[in-house]
Amino acid sequence: MKIWRQNPAAELTEVFSEIARSRMADVPICNAALQVEAVDFRRDGNGHWVGAMITPWAINLLCLPGQEENWPPLAACAKYDWQFPSGIYEFTVAEESSLGVYHLCSLFSPVFEFESHEAARLTALAAVHALFAEPISVPAAATATSRRAFLGLRT
Repeated sequence: MKIWRQNPAAELTEVFSEIARSRMADVPICNAALQVEAVDFRRDGNGHWVGAMITPWAINLLCLPGQEENWPPLAACAKYDWQFPSGIYEFTVAEESSLGVYHLCSLFSPVFEFESHEAARLTALAAVHALFAEPISVPAAATATSRRAFLGLRT
């Protein structure tokens, strides 16, 4: 198993760019407005790398092992639930010869709704930010039954 000691963004971009030029070239599900870009990769609470991967055919969240501890030894195509501050999300185990094993969670596939790479990039950034954000709690006043309480007035 390959362990990523440094941020994997540059290598991910290189590998998926080669896939775009070779295996995915001229595939009809590709959006020509999008480029390959690894977005906002950071370590999670277990020391693994998490971020978004934009390609002309999909936008996925990716998890890559940053250490051997807490990385589940699963076969390709298996499912695994990762816990983040915002909740639990199901990822699929994938493997690419030059990257090793990684987990992906599909956000958009195909990606025809994006008219520009910038729109895809902003969406990917928002997704990673939301993944690491604490859930929004409902203020106590929002559960009140009276209009006066709703407006913050004494009941």
